[in-house]
Amino acid sequence: MVKLEVGVQSKSFMNVPQQVLSHVHFSVRAGEFVAILGPSGTGKSTLLNMIAGLESCDGSIITINDIPIVDKPCCDISYIFQQPRLMPWLNARENLSLVKPQASVDEVNTLLEKVGLAGKGEFYPKQLSGGMQRRVSIARAFLRRPELLLLDEPFVSLDEPNAQRLRCLLAELCEEHKPSVVFVTHDLNEAIQLADRIIFLSSAPGSVILDKRVEINRPRYEESRVFQHWKSQLLSQYPGLLTGQISKPVLQSVSGG
Repeated sequence: MVKLEVGVQSKSFMNVPQQVLSHVHFSVRAGEFVAILGPSGTGKSTLLNMIAGLESCDGSIITINDIPIVDKPCCDISYIFQQPRLMPWLNARENLSLVKPQASVDEVNTLLEKVGLAGKGEFYPKQLSGGMQRRVSIARAFLRRPELLLLDEPFVSLDEPNAQRLRCLLAELCEEHKPSVVFVTHDLNEAIQLADRIIFLSSAPGSVILDKRVEINRPRYEESRVFQHWKSQLLSQYPGLLTGQISKPVLQSVSGG
């Protein structure tokens, strides 16, 4: 289990005058599930790439268990992207084994069964639906038994029933394996359902405007009174929050209702 500390002073790209990120500071405790939520273009994906070592830190400090990320992170990381990113010439079982060649057949089959793909190991990506491809990508991520799991809007293009099934699957696997998680989303309901904490970013350049613990018992259901009460209180207390703007809070606290 790992502890993540993020201290981004600024982040920009060559030939782009405006900063992408500015003053993004937060921590993720070992085994904690943190969602990052903000408007489009606020640098959420860039932030994940910096944590993964895919983007330079440009003088910012990101540490895992107090060790700065320089060339690559010092722990086992799995990254689930917006698209499944499966190799089309490999079947489902081979796509899993790609990230852990030493994995046994039983280990791969067990994970495929857990994600609802028992008997589909020999299927190629083109033979699988979009939801099934996402299941393969989730199984692939957990085959590594990651200490840190990064997710970049992995359910964004799915219909809601499929997305909800995969959220529940993700929650079950995280409960079993207990990685530290950073989950980027644009969906407040998704963040409330899954996260221990939600970090809200401003409009570009992205900076932290609110770090809120979700004080609702699990499991959480969007249609429940407690869920909707907590959400409505939050949005009443912080008008403009979802557009990346925040003013003085209107209410005193956000409770579970």
